[in-house]
Amino acid sequence: MPATVSFDPRSFVGGLPNLPGVYRMLGPGGEALYVGKARDLKKRVGSYFNKTVASPRIEMMLTQVASMEVTATRSEAEALLLENNLIKSLAPRYNILFRDDKSYPYLMVTGHEFPRLGFHRGAKDRKHRYFGPFPHAYAVRESIQLLQRVFRLRTCEDTVFANRSRPCLLHQIQRCTAPCTGRIAAEPYAEDVANAMLFLEGREDDVIGRLNEKMNAASEVKLYEQAAVYRDQVRALSRVQARQYVESNRGVDADVVACAIEGGIACVNLVMIRGGRHVGDRSFFPANAEGAAPPEVIAAFLEQHYLEQPAPGLVVTSEVLDSSINTFVPSYGERRVWVDMAHKNAELAIAQRVRDRATQEGRLLALREALGLPEGMQRVECFDISHTMGEATVASCVVYDRQQMQKSEYRRFNIRDITPGDDYAAMRQVLTRRYGRVNADGGKIPDLVLIDGGKGQVGIASAVLHDLGLHQVSIVGVAKGPERKPGMEELIIESEARSLQLAPSHPGLHLIQAIRDEAHRFAIVGHRARRAKARTTSELNEIPGIGAKRRQALLAAFGGLRGVQSAAIDDIAKVAGISRPLAERIYKHLHESAAR
Repeated sequence: MPATVSFDPRSFVGGLPNLPGVYRMLGPGGEALYVGKARDLKKRVGSYFNKTVASPRIEMMLTQVASMEVTATRSEAEALLLENNLIKSLAPRYNILFRDDKSYPYLMVTGHEFPRLGFHRGAKDRKHRYFGPFPHAYAVRESIQLLQRVFRLRTCEDTVFANRSRPCLLHQIQRCTAPCTGRIAAEPYAEDVANAMLFLEGREDDVIGRLNEKMNAASEVKLYEQAAVYRDQVRALSRVQARQYVESNRGVDADVVACAIEGGIACVNLVMIRGGRHVGDRSFFPANAEGAAPPEVIAAFLEQHYLEQPAPGLVVTSEVLDSSINTFVPSYGERRVWVDMAHKNAELAIAQRVRDRATQEGRLLALREALGLPEGMQRVECFDISHTMGEATVASCVVYDRQQMQKSEYRRFNIRDITPGDDYAAMRQVLTRRYGRVNADGGKIPDLVLIDGGKGQVGIASAVLHDLGLHQVSIVGVAKGPERKPGMEELIIESEARSLQLAPSHPGLHLIQAIRDEAHRFAIVGHRARRAKARTTSELNEIPGIGAKRRQALLAAFGGLRGVQSAAIDDIAKVAGISRPLAERIYKHLHESAAR
């Protein structure tokens, strides 16, 4: 038996270079305990073993280190990228992890001759201007609606804009000046765009000053209707200024970050201020933060958050940090108010999570007791089938684990090669595909499978799982009660060949209803999308003379089948490859099919 070689930190540090890089602390089994970056590997790694350890958490980690690995890099920036990639792939036990894979949304002003306002998420195009990021999609949409009310800029896609012959409803309700039909010239529209961008930059006073000048000038030459338009814009902007939650002397872009730790739960709250306005906040709950202090948690958040997000000009934090991100810690004034607000948000988020956790624990415990399930039962997967008269059948699988819905683990299945409307065959197919793959890939096996259906579907589920060797998985059917009334569901317990009806107020039933309803929602969304796609294709396929290229040109020109249906014959005939007679046939076919 080979002798065990113990880790000698002094010898290891002695062989390290004075270069930037990444270090990995490994446990006895080679598992990653911690990944860190360093400006100087020798100094940074040596600091763990040459001085008093800063926290009990780090002290505990160092007792488990059996070996270390390092990777030298060309720069500290390169080390930061490598560190983040390794943290994501290895999920080290002692790294504080923030799981937030969603990109942040932006408000976009396009580079078109008549620019449009739009919602944007993802890669950016230099032709357009972007404002943000915003913490939530609704914050972007709220800003777009405000700008529509005040400046009446268009929001339609360019394909729709290019093919309109008359103004749309937005023009009628005074939310758009209808540049698509020439109701406004390029120069005054460009002025509205310029004012909107000044507003987004936080320069409301400049915008209001401009509008007041135009209002007075219009009044002097007795253009009272135009003066009234400017007056209404000034009033709308003044109301916005009056209700701003956070206001600054000049439009500043800032992120405010604070951390609260209570009852072993750490929470970071990020408040976003864009153009001097509070546009929303978001709370983050990191993994592996047990025993960490607020500065350590915030530093980990900033390093991970700004790797893929541009940092604003000002990052305000509640703690002095050892971080590569430049931050400012205010002691008084407006910025101190921002920090206190973020800290309060974090405390409120923790309190809400504690309440939610208590509720979920109670529901799960009640469900275990009611169904006679083992104490360790945690993971529930629920299946539902959705179709319209057998058309475009879609099955959903949603996952409840660790006391919450795990949306990243949801799956949809397009059901094919079955008799339309055969729900039993659809259930057999989705379960076979789902758990055949779980078996093959060594995936997570649920403790409980919920089936939205009665004894027949439960029988199918039992047969499929037993054929796959998953005898340990409990199966429960959720049959709708009389008149499909919530609270009257019948639970079909497969293992005991019996049914059970819980009281409408039973916490376990509430959990089942929540999971079942989520599976139903997820299936319907998928079914509608599949059905719409199929019908779009079939509607145009039925028209003689319409091939793949012409069909694609029509859909692109009018932004979808609905746009083609609402287009006039003259507009359809303008599309490349569409003659006047063919445009008449398309118009006639779509309107006759809509009337059927």
